[in-house]
Amino acid sequence: MELSHWINGKHVKGTSGRFADVFNPATGEVQAKVPLASKAELDAAVADAAKAQVGWAAQNPQKRARVMMALVQLINRDMDKLAEALSREHGKTFVDAKGDVQRGLEVIEYCIGAPQMLKGEFTDSAGPGIDMYSMKQALGVVAGITPFNFPAMIPLWKMGPALSCGNSMILKPSERDPSVPLMLAELCKEAGLPDGVLQVVNGDKEVVDAILDNETIQAVGFVGSTPIAQYIYSRSTANGKRCQCFGGAKNHMIIMPDADLDQAADALLGAGYGAAGERCMAISVAVPVGDETADKLIAKLVPRVEALKVGPYTAGDDVDYGPVVTAAAKENILRLVETGVDQGATLVVDGRNFNLQGYEDGFFVGPHLFDNVTTDMDIYQQEIFGPVLSTVRAKTYEEAIGYAMDNQYGNGTAIFTRDGDTARDFANRINVGMVGVNVPIPVPLAYHTFGGWKKSGFGDLNQHGPDAFKFYTRTKTVTSRWPSGIKEGGEFSIPVME
Repeated sequence: MELSHWINGKHVKGTSGRFADVFNPATGEVQAKVPLASKAELDAAVADAAKAQVGWAAQNPQKRARVMMALVQLINRDMDKLAEALSREHGKTFVDAKGDVQRGLEVIEYCIGAPQMLKGEFTDSAGPGIDMYSMKQALGVVAGITPFNFPAMIPLWKMGPALSCGNSMILKPSERDPSVPLMLAELCKEAGLPDGVLQVVNGDKEVVDAILDNETIQAVGFVGSTPIAQYIYSRSTANGKRCQCFGGAKNHMIIMPDADLDQAADALLGAGYGAAGERCMAISVAVPVGDETADKLIAKLVPRVEALKVGPYTAGDDVDYGPVVTAAAKENILRLVETGVDQGATLVVDGRNFNLQGYEDGFFVGPHLFDNVTTDMDIYQQEIFGPVLSTVRAKTYEEAIGYAMDNQYGNGTAIFTRDGDTARDFANRINVGMVGVNVPIPVPLAYHTFGGWKKSGFGDLNQHGPDAFKFYTRTKTVTSRWPSGIKEGGEFSIPVME
């Protein structure tokens, strides 16, 4: 099966002659080939998007919001179809895939309120006969470069606000699972989005560099690893573009001695192993405070982790998580596990020899649980992005909070405690962008904003919520005075409102 690009409201075959394999992670088989666009293909798509954007931006905000309203209905209609395609290419369970679509859908729902978000400000009689007002206008053509791990949610997070503001968008989805973004483009057309306003251009680094260097593209949004986030941010801003880039994570969950340890263990199970750990908000480091807390937590975790069911999404509710996305991802995870053992961590649940009968060629990785991890180990320093939970023991609360604060990443963190003072202190002091109190994966809802600190985020504005409408527009301020009553002669001093 050969996939396509989505250009000017229709599927278009690639012309570069280059393709990437799209795998079924459960079987290891190639199920499709996706074209990798050239710079010339990207530039042509951008030129067409720029033409389409003029008419789209001229539509009033309410008409654009009605397209979002129709898109919500269509995504709900095709929810199962989208989730099945997502599971087939990514590997995550069907329930998790529906959650992926749902969290993206919530941002589209928020975008129905675009007319309210796009209102400017007005001052009557700022001076004698002078009125002053501001307006929020679209940037023009913008681009979204989105990751493999959320092939529905992140594209929707990008396209919803960008399009609602009156921009055209070039969407470059991951070449590992591109089918759902293409399906979403079809639904946008059915919802009434004019042709050319959304262009889906598949590709690799060649097309990414073309996006970053294209003079027409005014802004770039990216989600992926930190090294690539830094690269995209640096090159985009050097070319005068507005840019928001979100990178890797090493999310800590602190477990206080007074915490409900059953609740904490259950939270770690879902947050550490759900989606095979391929989440930027996954909890990959558990930090119990005190050896007694750590011993009790490990005792509760071990049977839970050992009981996890790993398998293909087609097994339905009998599966807790599926395969990782590629053979290379599996190899990297197992390499890091070996490194953890070699560097002295205690592997209390060993998933290295996991093998699923009938799916021997799939990219499945068994669950791993480490204890006695130290901060100098590779499994602590690096983002593993797999079903591996590391336990770092802390003697005190101050030591525990220090681990999260000293880490290079600042995406998400959580604390489990029954003490309100401790929770409040943690939330106020921690230098991390998203904080959970007895909530293991603190992903904000669509009307708040999502974004990490330190090396997890680059740029001044976050994703979705009010920040998205700020990112995808620029403010123009108008000072207006009409001729009646204006005295003749020039004014040579700076204007002062009296």
